Amino acid sequence: MTSSSARPGPLGLLGGTFDPIHLAHLRLAEEACEALALDKVRLIPAGQPPHRGEPGSTPDDRLHMARLAVSGNPRLEVDDGEVRSPRKSYTVLTLERLRAEVGPERPLVLILGADAFQGLPTWHRWTELFDLAHIAVANRPGYAPHGRRWPGALSPELDEACRQRQITDPARLRERSCGYVIPFDMTPLAISASLIRDLVRTGTSPRYLLPDSVLDYIGLHHLYDNHE
Repeated sequence: MTSSSARPGPLGLLGGTFDPIHLAHLRLAEEACEALALDKVRLIPAGQPPHRGEPGSTPDDRLHMARLAVSGNPRLEVDDGEVRSPRKSYTVLTLERLRAEVGPERPLVLILGADAFQGLPTWHRWTELFDLAHIAVANRPGYAPHGRRWPGALSPELDEACRQRQITDPARLRERSCGYVIPFDMTPLAISASLIRDLVRTGTSPRYLLPDSVLDYIGLHHLYDNHE
């Protein structure tokens, strides 16, 4: 048995469509890394997101924008596994792949917003997520800070699944490779990808809502010009 002191440091995982990636995504990754004492955060652009319509840009474009966005930040990296996969981008499949990659000992920490967390029981094979990773739940605009309470009322099945798993001390994430649920606070930034797409579509500048490198890429490749 590997002791917690010898266990590799936690790796954070932040998935999303990233259509396009913007500063709220990056700030969430940065704050999760600090608040939870993660070694790194790996951003995972969805190839074929199962819970929403077709993205406004191609998987390769979204992957490239994510790589541009994290360039120069050693805490952040990008995983192309979902983009390269021919299957739907179900989180449980991604966690199975990453668990096989990093081995059974390294803690994996799946980072979710409060809204996504509340919808967890609708996800494919959702109860198996706890056997593959810890889950970190970030405060989002409109929710009270998690240090005081969970974000709203949880469904009975989610409450039951999380009741014995909740922790508040990030150091405990190193005790085991998976299974805990930990809340943490983030700076609310009311930036959305849909807002950025609408601004581009109407010829309005979205500068300072996303990295300049990503904005330049959008302009160079005429992304979202005709997005509805």
